[in-house]
Amino acid sequence: MAYTQRMKILCSHLRKAETFADVGCDHGYMSEYMLKNGLCGKLYFSDVSRGSLAKAKKLLAEYVDGGRAEGVLGDGFYGVPKDTEEVLIAGMGGSEIVDILSHEKYGFLPAYFVFQPMLDGEKLRRYLIENGAFLERDYTFVCDGKPYDCITGRKRKKGEETQTYTRAEYAFGRENIQSRSEDFLKRLKEKAARVRKYMNGNGLSEKSREELTARYEFLTGVISGEIE
Repeated sequence: MAYTQRMKILCSHLRKAETFADVGCDHGYMSEYMLKNGLCGKLYFSDVSRGSLAKAKKLLAEYVDGGRAEGVLGDGFYGVPKDTEEVLIAGMGGSEIVDILSHEKYGFLPAYFVFQPMLDGEKLRRYLIENGAFLERDYTFVCDGKPYDCITGRKRKKGEETQTYTRAEYAFGRENIQSRSEDFLKRLKEKAARVRKYMNGNGLSEKSREELTARYEFLTGVISGEIE
């Protein structure tokens, strides 16, 4: 199977690890990348969908039979050992990833991680930084005209200071704010235009209008560079 450009970019961030987990593995293609390239000794691939897990097991049958890969039917980190060194979670919402990491029974912060949240990136960034993570890469890439956030990092080292993020960096990703690329600013302008359209709509409550106004001012401030 030919890997999509999105998969290739995410795989480029994966490092060698003794143990690795692909949570929400879908069909298992990125797990296959880790195993084929000898990047892990033991791999866990999990999904809540019985059908998706069956397809992943079929793809990875050689490694499952050889004891190098283990499929888990379940949600989040269910069935994934807490000492797993590196974790990939791609295609879920940021809130969902936070729920997985913070789960009372199964949650943990891995030594290394690659996360690709579809929504709520700000919530995920805040959780990670506040709970012992150091973000190494925090940016957006575009595939087939669609933007994808990518957050990679590790546990903070003993004595290492907590990263300081600005409001805009939490909201949109540190590298996007620092680079201010044309694509990034274009997306912000489109967001601001949508917010302004809602602001001018009829039937809004005073509270809703105030919230939209604050959001619009924040977006335009980031666009102009007044808010960093």
